[in-house]
Amino acid sequence: MNSLLLERSVGRVGPNEFARVQTTALLRSFAAASRFRFDGGERAAGESLSQASQTSGRSEGGNGGNDKTKTCRWAHQAGVSALAVERFDGRILVSGGTDATIKLWDLEQCANPSRSHVFQPVAAISRAATPSDTSAHRFGITHLSFYPFDSAAFLSCSHDQTLKLWDTQRASVSGSFTLGARVYTHAMSPVAAHLLVACGTQHPAVRLVDLRSSSAVQSLVSPGQIGGSAGATLAVAWSPVHEHVLASGSVDGAVRIWDVRKSNGLIALLDHEDTIGLVDDKLSQQPRYPQLTAKAHAGPVNGLTWTDDGAYLISTGHDRRIRVWDTATGANTLASFGPSIRNSGQMAGAGVATIPMFVSPMGLTPPGSELLFFPNESEILVMELHEGNVVTRLRGMGPTVAAVGTQRGERTVKNRVTSVAWRAAGGSGSSSGVAMGGNNAAGGLFSGHLDGQIRAWLPELEGTHIEATDDQTIDQRDEAEKTKKRKAIDDAFQSLMGRKVTFS
Repeated sequence: MNSLLLERSVGRVGPNEFARVQTTALLRSFAAASRFRFDGGERAAGESLSQASQTSGRSEGGNGGNDKTKTCRWAHQAGVSALAVERFDGRILVSGGTDATIKLWDLEQCANPSRSHVFQPVAAISRAATPSDTSAHRFGITHLSFYPFDSAAFLSCSHDQTLKLWDTQRASVSGSFTLGARVYTHAMSPVAAHLLVACGTQHPAVRLVDLRSSSAVQSLVSPGQIGGSAGATLAVAWSPVHEHVLASGSVDGAVRIWDVRKSNGLIALLDHEDTIGLVDDKLSQQPRYPQLTAKAHAGPVNGLTWTDDGAYLISTGHDRRIRVWDTATGANTLASFGPSIRNSGQMAGAGVATIPMFVSPMGLTPPGSELLFFPNESEILVMELHEGNVVTRLRGMGPTVAAVGTQRGERTVKNRVTSVAWRAAGGSGSSSGVAMGGNNAAGGLFSGHLDGQIRAWLPELEGTHIEATDDQTIDQRDEAEKTKKRKAIDDAFQSLMGRKVTFS
């Protein structure tokens, strides 16, 4: 670090290069920020309301929530299934549960980000009471996203076959769209003037919902999908540079590229065996049509994301492979991520799940050195995008909390990662928001888990030490200290009483 500062001071390293070196180091140093907790106000099984309020009062009094007498806290007791952070101020986090509830959190509640804090929801949307109630979802939330141009609205989709538009400030529904099939995911273009929402559903066709006309205006179907042979669409992602280009991933293992302006919108199918891609052949005047038998993966494709410059598309599937595609040619770049990838595509109690992976925002790392954040069941892998090397494994999930299921009192202790949301630094960044407290330039990460917890991850600044506040860590440290003192007393006692005393 000192040598880098010297190079910067004498002008050998420019400001942009210096910033990239620092942010790259921060991105590689993410660790669990266990001092932040999210309490959705739900009680443990068998705990009365008076007990919960008394315990909560003790835990919140004077120590930022770090009290050994407090009960377990859940963001969503039945499990967290979706997260989203608004991209402008990075202040609002919205979470969805497998029990169909939605909660909004103010991330600026914490006045001192260096100390422990328990976040409370600023608004909560309960599950719909009756099938005719359109003001909320009836079944588990599958995906959440903020309106890309204004944080005053966000979207949600659910297993109840609906897509809903919400007013953020009032936490009330502004529009509801019934798609006639279970909705797994949705996406809006971050650059488009149109207000089309692409939805991946149980139906093979990609459904496009126009927020202006409040109707489903188009279905994207390729010839190979006629008759339903393609199965459900599990992933959709708009190009970040071309407003009419959309990528979709299906159960049949295909990744399709669409141009929504065309009647037959299919323009390409990615083939994992194609390492060359399109070649500019000026002698040939014949258009090249997609090979309808091309497959991107040997199993269902349940994850898609683009790099910020639109140069690469990343896909993942049930074949436990991650592939990086050159979008200029459609070629498989053959990036190898090794055998550690786990992607069963199933989430307990919710069936098929979409993988919410993402690439580090543009500008934080040198060109060609982007990092991929990938939810790998019970951990988050941070990997080099083009080389596939694992940089770090985010495993510090804190104490395992048993979450109560919705059927027959079932309980689960698996810390499966179901969703991740990026909170960028400085309020600028392609993904969302500012860093926790604004004290680091690489941003922050939030993850939702099947045990009902929302966990925060922050870069570790060089030369700083954050006080450990995790209950399990504190208990282990206290027990180790007691054991050390007890051993010292025992040794002293044995040295006195075990020694044979003789008199001359």
